[in-house]
Amino acid sequence: MNFLPRCWSYSETSESRGGESSSSNSNTNGGFGKDGLLWFHDIGKYGSGEYSMAIVQANQVLEDQSQIESGPFGTFVGVYDGHGGPDTARYVCDHLFRHFQASAEGNGVVTAETIQRAFLETERGFTSLVSENWNSRPQMATVGSCCLVGAIYQQTLFVANLGDSRVVLGKKVGNTGEIAAIQLSTEHNANIESIRWELKDLHPNDPQIVVLRHGVWRVKGIIQVSRSIGDVYLKHAKYCREPINGKFRVSEPINMPILLATPSILTHPLHPNDSFLIFASDGLWEHLSNEKAVQIVQSHPRKGSAKRLVKAALHEAAKKREMRYSDLRNIDKKVRRHFHDDITVIILFLNHDLIYRGVVQDPPLSIRSALEH
Repeated sequence: MNFLPRCWSYSETSESRGGESSSSNSNTNGGFGKDGLLWFHDIGKYGSGEYSMAIVQANQVLEDQSQIESGPFGTFVGVYDGHGGPDTARYVCDHLFRHFQASAEGNGVVTAETIQRAFLETERGFTSLVSENWNSRPQMATVGSCCLVGAIYQQTLFVANLGDSRVVLGKKVGNTGEIAAIQLSTEHNANIESIRWELKDLHPNDPQIVVLRHGVWRVKGIIQVSRSIGDVYLKHAKYCREPINGKFRVSEPINMPILLATPSILTHPLHPNDSFLIFASDGLWEHLSNEKAVQIVQSHPRKGSAKRLVKAALHEAAKKREMRYSDLRNIDKKVRRHFHDDITVIILFLNHDLIYRGVVQDPPLSIRSALEH
């Protein structure tokens, strides 16, 4: 398929090719496809089972990035929902897993500290990039990305999150045949009351730390998320000044970072009743509840599951605007953003026999979505 090299970077033998990705083996691991602004990989295999992956573009330039990496270190999934531009999400997609892998190899194991260190190294690297480009591209200081990571190592799942992307577990309820939806990630969005209290506790002398505008709570009246990679204009005073756009500049001096880059991390021992994991950017959750998403996955074949969720969200987005899905899908990127956000979905189906036996993906799998869009 001629879109594949542009929209997907795929490799099953990255080590033997010196790290270069190739699309030549794409048909051996499931089908890649395209439907307008929707790209998908219906089904594929990773170290602990099968996966399904899909992404739909709404912005003029796609701001979502995502990846699946599976090999000797276990399985690593990343969903990076950029805002203000694609730069930060692309940087995270290029660097976060490398830092994770280096930290894991250095310690010989994967731990919560391994993941936190990878996040902080990525934040430090992007901040340095902003500094290097300050004179030529000062707007990079205003670009950021939410960052959701899942890592399966041995029989443990680690979930780390910055921002408001989400991972939901589909878990079998005993022998009832029912399946429960369990949210595993902690979100950092000012519209959540506990996050507003967290911000007020961190900034007790700033009555404008959260501001309600047009029914939406925003940090400093600017941004909804309270944690991210990037957005250095709200972390370092030297970047919150001209020549960046005035709408990003705050009048009060920045004596400490307003936004944080420290992820919330959950450690979840995997249980045989854990059936699948849905990783998605907030564009999906704006239109589908946790329960609805799990029900859709559970009640249909695995193949095409991620695409099915994206289309369900698009149907809901169309319904909210009293239009048909067929009309929505004919709207081009950029204008689409008035109806829905970029949406990324990755579903991991868990094979507990493979997990219990510690099967290692060989050759390693490395797949990314829509790097150049």
